Amino acid sequence: MLGWMETAMLQFDHIRHAYHGKTSVHDVSFQVEAGEVVSLLGPSGCGKTTLLRLAAGLERPKSGTIRLHDKLISSETYLQPPEQRGIGYMFQDYALFPHLTVIENVVFGLSYKGSAAIKRGVEVLEEVGIEPLCDVYPHELSGGQQQRVALARALAPKPSVILLDEPYAGLDSRLRERIRDQMLHVLKASNAAALMVTHDAEEAMFMSDRIVVLRDGYVVQTGRPVNLYCQPTNAFVAEFFGEVNRVEGVVARDKVITPIGQFSAPKTLTHGSAASVVIRYEALLIDAGNDGVVGEVMESRLLGQASLIHLSVPTGRDEIHLHARIPGLNSIEVGSQVRVWVDPAQAFVFPSGNNTE
Repeated sequence: MLGWMETAMLQFDHIRHAYHGKTSVHDVSFQVEAGEVVSLLGPSGCGKTTLLRLAAGLERPKSGTIRLHDKLISSETYLQPPEQRGIGYMFQDYALFPHLTVIENVVFGLSYKGSAAIKRGVEVLEEVGIEPLCDVYPHELSGGQQQRVALARALAPKPSVILLDEPYAGLDSRLRERIRDQMLHVLKASNAAALMVTHDAEEAMFMSDRIVVLRDGYVVQTGRPVNLYCQPTNAFVAEFFGEVNRVEGVVARDKVITPIGQFSAPKTLTHGSAASVVIRYEALLIDAGNDGVVGEVMESRLLGQASLIHLSVPTGRDEIHLHARIPGLNSIEVGSQVRVWVDPAQAFVFPSGNNTE
C-alpha cells in the first residue's frame, strides 16, 4: 500500500499564513486524495477559507509548501498562477456572470471553444441535472439551480482538484439536504479530490470521507466523521458535533464523580482534580424504572423527528439543568418525576474548564 505522500492529490505541509502581521493559519498539514472529499470544519475566523485561497493560488503562504500531484505549486518563495493549476473553485456566492447564459457560464473557463466546448458543457449540466436550462440567465434560476451551475462550471475542465467554499450557505434547509446528496454523487463520479469549507458539522459529516477540525488557525483533530463524533480529543470537538450538556465532577481514582453518576476517568486526570463530563443530548436517557437519578420535567418540545426534554436534577444544595433528545412524539408530562441516566458511549470526560487539551 502506498503512503500518503505518493497517493495524495493535494498536500499541505506545515502551512503558516498571516494578514497584517497576525497569524491566521498555524503549521497546518493534511492531504486530499483522488476521489476523496475532505472538509475544513470550524467556526468563523478559524482559517478555513484562507486554506482554500492558498490552495487556489489566490494567496502565497508565509511558510510551508502546497503540492499538487507531488509538484510544488506554493511556497514562501514560489506561487504558481491560479490559471495554471488545473484546480476548480466553486465560490460561496457562486460568482456567475449575469450577462451570460447557463451554458456560456459553464464553458467560460474551458481552454477550447466551439462545438467541443458546448458538448462538454451540456455533458456536465446533464450530470448535475439541469441540462434543460442551458439557455436561461442566472437571474432566472433558483438558488439551488444557480448552485448547480456553479458546480458544473467548476467541473467542466475536468479538474483533478475542486475547492468548494460554503457551497450550501445560500440554500434553505430542505433544498440543502436534496442538493448536497446530488452534489456528493457528482463529486464521487468525477473522481476529483474535493476540499470543502463549512461551519456546519452535520454537513461535513454527510459529505466527507475525512474532516479537518480547525480552531484559531490550528488543526484540533483530523479523522473520519465517525471517529470525530465518537472519539473527540477535547470538549471543543465534542461540542462542535452536536448539542451537549456539561456536568462538573471530581476525579476519584479511576472515576469521575458527578451529581448524575460516575464516569470512567482518563489516566491523564489525577486523583482529586476537577473534570467536565460532556454529554450529548441524545445520550441522556429517560426511564420510568428505578435506574439513574431522579429528575423533574420542566419543558417538553416536539421538534419533528425528536422531542427535546428540559430536565431539572437536584444535587442536594441546588439543581442542574439538562437537555435530553428522544425520538418522536413523547407522552412525558411537564412536572412529572422521571429517572435519568446516561449512555456512557456518548459521554466524554475532559479536564475541567479546558476545551483545547
